Amino acid sequence: MADWQQELEAVVGAQHVLTHPNLLRAYSQDGYTLESAMPRAVVLPGSTEETQSVVRILARHGVPVVARGAGTSLSGGAIASQDSVILHFSRLNRIHQIDWTNRVTEVGPGVINADVSRALQPGGYFYAPDPSSQQACTIGGNFAENSGGPHCLKYGVTVNHVLMADVVLPNGEVRRFGNLAGDPDGPDWLGLLVGSEGTLGIATRLWLRMTPSPRASRTIAALFDSVAEASHAVSAVIAAGVIPAALEMMDRLAIFAVEKGAYPVGYPPDTAAVLLMEIDGEPLGVEAEAQQVLSLLEGFHVRQVKTAQSLEERNLWWANRKTAFGAMGLISPRYYVQDGVIPRHTLPIALDAIDSISAHYDIRIANVFHAGDGNLHPLLLYDDRDPREVSRVKRAGSEILRYCVELGGSITGEHGIGLEKLDEMRVQFSPEALLAHDAIKRVFDPAALFNPGKLLPTPGRCIDYDGPP
Repeated sequence: MADWQQELEAVVGAQHVLTHPNLLRAYSQDGYTLESAMPRAVVLPGSTEETQSVVRILARHGVPVVARGAGTSLSGGAIASQDSVILHFSRLNRIHQIDWTNRVTEVGPGVINADVSRALQPGGYFYAPDPSSQQACTIGGNFAENSGGPHCLKYGVTVNHVLMADVVLPNGEVRRFGNLAGDPDGPDWLGLLVGSEGTLGIATRLWLRMTPSPRASRTIAALFDSVAEASHAVSAVIAAGVIPAALEMMDRLAIFAVEKGAYPVGYPPDTAAVLLMEIDGEPLGVEAEAQQVLSLLEGFHVRQVKTAQSLEERNLWWANRKTAFGAMGLISPRYYVQDGVIPRHTLPIALDAIDSISAHYDIRIANVFHAGDGNLHPLLLYDDRDPREVSRVKRAGSEILRYCVELGGSITGEHGIGLEKLDEMRVQFSPEALLAHDAIKRVFDPAALFNPGKLLPTPGRCIDYDGPP
């Protein structure tokens, strides 16, 4: 038994320090299916103070730390690296306070995203960022990845809804960043920490903005025989000045998968694309915008336009969309999902390119994405028992991300860099920009003990994906 293990057990209790290989195996992977690694141990702290003590002990022994919530990261951000110890925050799962007067709720990092909205709903509020994994993902993980979701088009991503956070730094200090007023009183350190993927600090308590629940909403589903036509409709809706709460698209293969899942809607199997739109706000405004959208859709070749007639139907449509990733397991042994971003007007070009990449590498690709803000989610389907297919998937994925940058977009919209996109960081950023990123990392974490090997490419790491499929 290592000295540091005995010291950790003295802080959190022996039952909260996991070292048996069978237990560690459960933490060897997250939602990014192309890589895995076993941690040296898993520690479950029960408070900010215990987290602080654990970090200090591991820092003194030079042991790297990876913070982990529900393990739903889609970029490998929660996978162990370089003989690291995982800090798992399932015990810090309390909603500490709901301040209805100031519209702020105080939570632990292990609180499930959807549980926040469930707690706020009786008072007429909700927590706006809603990743598709919201029934499982945690607020601490959302903080680390700056998570979004279908409703980020109108309401924004995590950084827009975290007002303040207590953060344990790599040296074991605890600092409070942000304030309840919601405006930085100097450099926006909190904004820097949100989305830093656990490489700069670990949030142990967070104060979240409560959003009033809209008084009315309308959900519209439009079925198309052409992905390009659906893409042009997306641009037309936004150009008309309508900002839906959500504007989502699924293509034919994605529709095929979700209709096999737990929440089938009854979309015809030959439908090329479905647009799912939600408009919310005050009743009169919602009705006016809904009618505007319906009129706009008449100018396109739409097979069918439907409006949800009940809350149950609306919930079914969204359950169908939000379980799309999981539904891929019904048509493929494995899937790899990306989150490159493109300018909205280039959607038809980008989707054509993804089709070409799919054919070139002989990889099936389903598209489910946030069409309103150009955040693509191509799902590359593969069999991990076939090494050649795994290689083709990696090559295809890299080509898609590089093409997003070529179109004037980004390699990530909400999933983060993690392990997945380290090489593409050199496509997105210049060497000078990467040095600036690294300088910030060294200020916070000079020993490089927090989530090492993630977010920033290491010198000499470069993989050539230009060979044959």
